[in-house]
Amino acid sequence: MLNRIIIMGRLARDPELRHTQTGTAVASFRVAVDRDFKDKTTGEKATDWIDVVAWRNTAEFVSRYLTKGRLVVVEGRLQIRDWNDKEGNKRTTAEVVADNVYFADSKRDAEGGSSYGAPSGGYGAPGGYAPPPAPADSGYAAPAGGDQFAELTEDDGDLPF
Repeated sequence: MLNRIIIMGRLARDPELRHTQTGTAVASFRVAVDRDFKDKTTGEKATDWIDVVAWRNTAEFVSRYLTKGRLVVVEGRLQIRDWNDKEGNKRTTAEVVADNVYFADSKRDAEGGSSYGAPSGGYGAPGGYAPPPAPADSGYAAPAGGDQFAELTEDDGDLPF
């Protein structure tokens, strides 16, 4: 059997961190995921509001680094729970139990520093990823015109493979 789910969307609110009686961290949050198609009558995309629960280290990470509006990728499994409300009525809830949660935007994107939804690589570390600068005396420079790739002008000889 297989129960795997991956969703990408924006946090609808800041995660809520709690601890069980034994001290285990658990974070709850909701992710707004746009559907790929537009509604025929309104011409707008519908949004699904998906509840997510993260446990232990993942819960600590989520509560520490994620805030409302951040674009995230959640990898986990779908869980259906039955419970009784205050009036004794039986209720059913569907939620994603997160195994991994990743940033899908950079901190700059989340603060409005660039265009909405611009990809940044989706690394699960705070602040996204920036490649280290090349040493000043390396003899290498970025090609003119802002292009990151350029043809090599020298032949290095035989390839080692």
